Amino acid sequence: MKLALTVNGERRDIDVPPNASLLSVLRDDLGLTGTRYGCGRGQCGACYVLADNRAVASCLLTADQAARMEITTVEGLANGADLHPVQQAFVDEDALQCGYCTSGMVISAVALLARDPKPDETSIRDALAGNLCRCGVYGRAIRAIQKAASPA
Repeated sequence: MKLALTVNGERRDIDVPPNASLLSVLRDDLGLTGTRYGCGRGQCGACYVLADNRAVASCLLTADQAARMEITTVEGLANGADLHPVQQAFVDEDALQCGYCTSGMVISAVALLARDPKPDETSIRDALAGNLCRCGVYGRAIRAIQKAASPA
């Protein structure tokens, strides 16, 4: 099936099998591997992308559904060599360990700050509730999001 996706502000024409997941299209067809495969069931947050500025599990979204949306991956957040403020805050606060969950957490944080520029800690925890981290960097991730929300 031929589709046109808008990913990271760029129209991408692709030919994919029916019901292909957005996750597989991003990784396998478009080479955007920052979005990770975690559970394949939408329960871990590793595959989160922004779809019309909302954090969604790309493993549950078909490419056909995504064709009607603006998709932003973790790669699309940076402006050239300049990291997005949330990405930079994650680096500054060492809010990553193995890094597998990091892109999904960053996406969740960007979506949160877009709708609530000054979230309290409870709101941050709620926003990260769908992101599983086996290394346990939640405290540092919360600090990073607080830092991104209140730049010095």
